Amino acid sequence: MTSTAFSSLPLSADLLANLEALGYAEMTPIQAASLPVILKGRDLIAQAKTGSGKTAAFGIGLLSPLNPRYFGCQALVLCPTRELADQVAKEIRRLARAADNVKVLTLCGGVPFGPQIGSLEHGAHVVVGTPGRVQEHLRRGTLVLDGLNTLVLDEADRMLDMGFYDSIADIIGQLPARRQSLLFSATYPAGIEQLAAKFLRQPERVEVEALHDDSQIEQHFYEIDPRQRMDAVVRLLQHFRPQSAVAFCHTRQQCVELAQALDAQKISALALHGDLEQRERDQVLAMFANRSCSVLVATDVAARGLDIEGLEAVINVELSRDAQVHVHRIGRSGRAGEKGLALSLVAPAEASRAQAIEDLQGAPLNWERIDFLRANPAPLLPPMTTLNIAGGRKDKLRPGDILGALTGEAGLPGSAVGKIAIFDFQAYVAVQRDQAKAALKRLQEGRIKGRAFKVRIL
Repeated sequence: MTSTAFSSLPLSADLLANLEALGYAEMTPIQAASLPVILKGRDLIAQAKTGSGKTAAFGIGLLSPLNPRYFGCQALVLCPTRELADQVAKEIRRLARAADNVKVLTLCGGVPFGPQIGSLEHGAHVVVGTPGRVQEHLRRGTLVLDGLNTLVLDEADRMLDMGFYDSIADIIGQLPARRQSLLFSATYPAGIEQLAAKFLRQPERVEVEALHDDSQIEQHFYEIDPRQRMDAVVRLLQHFRPQSAVAFCHTRQQCVELAQALDAQKISALALHGDLEQRERDQVLAMFANRSCSVLVATDVAARGLDIEGLEAVINVELSRDAQVHVHRIGRSGRAGEKGLALSLVAPAEASRAQAIEDLQGAPLNWERIDFLRANPAPLLPPMTTLNIAGGRKDKLRPGDILGALTGEAGLPGSAVGKIAIFDFQAYVAVQRDQAKAALKRLQEGRIKGRAFKVRIL
């Protein structure tokens, strides 16, 4: 019987104390299976889905041998999307709080090169980035990886789906031969095997149960006429009325059309797809995470790595062509012991996809009639509203400054203020809907950290 306590691992006292402070009580199955291997310095292939605790597994693993006094890049994490890279970097920073001044830098496309080059000149211990941008920095000579100990390929299957094989191969070709390579993937297609065979040294393989417990996620399947797909989504939302749901579409076009159709029915919705600029993506994700938007309409690629607390429902607007991706999608609901709901629309032409899901799950699907659902046409509005402040990290703004400006003398009660997200040049703060105008007036008429900032309701 292996112990699931972090204290059973050969970790420094500071790191263990920090894990305890962060509320990491026991290892998740993927952490218990992979950390002993990682800490021995072995190469690893780990199969685990989003939300299984894999980021902490490789985060602890790459921080353990790190030397804070050497200001070169010692660990490189490659991720498929900017959102995932941001989330991973944030988690590694939290895990690194125990050590002195460990610098974690993100290198992703869609943002200017200049500031990234400046940050690299100051030195970084850990670089988290997307393959295209990392490759570009290597080509320009602005990123030097001579002192690298650890390479992590996170969500490797998705990176291959997105056509990054050649970029990854090019990057790995420029790394020191003496390094540890860790590959994390939700599924294990042939491309992963090829990647592992070429670049990993005698890797150990760990796999954690990827299917969800039926008692945790309640699934419903509805056969529909493909022309009624949009109306069917509206009906599902009006019947189940989730406070927060992700609706998965195949294309950017479908995302935009569905978000507009939902808005027309007074269902609060935002679209997330690959064509959004970084600032727009940040805004959409901040609004969804802080409960200012009820439905996030997203493509698989855009939603990869999305970890939203308290997600009540996942809607498959169209079944995925890959049964493993279906399992991955619905696993975003029902996390941390909460019950989840997965609602799938199936046109007759998608019958083989439904069959593949049934085969993978080894149990019959729960089919229901969509016309039996009772739609409540009342607006589906979120509990919070977001205020956008035209100032951020570069203006030295911190969450406490914004909270203080809103709740200080005779201001809003603290309970009326929700999540605060701060980016380089923008900040987003959620306030209860009925307090939004008062909050706006307070920030427009007052000052934050002694300065006046432009503020608007989104």
